Amino acid sequence: MILYGLKNCDTCRKALKALPNAELVDVRDPGVPAAVLATAFDTFGDKLLNTRSTTWRGLSETERADAPLALISAHPALMKRPLIVDGDTMVLGWDAAAQQKMGVA
Repeated sequence: MILYGLKNCDTCRKALKALPNAELVDVRDPGVPAAVLATAFDTFGDKLLNTRSTTWRGLSETERADAPLALISAHPALMKRPLIVDGDTMVLGWDAAAQQKMGVA
């Protein structure tokens, strides 16, 4: 099980604590593999882009008009976190529904 997120993100830490078998992969370094990112975008669409982040607020209107995958590739912190990949299962975020899907709620 791989949890893509940021090591200093509170939500990612909560998910990691609840999923002791998960391995944290920082979205900034080494990043999310392009194939995983493409599958996540196919699964979650625009929900993959975190438009509530400080990184998003710092972008110009021109930059915000870019395609979501291009934005996430250029600014990895724009990806909603965590993205949990367990085999064929993908879960985005760490709300009650995500916790239930991962079997911890």
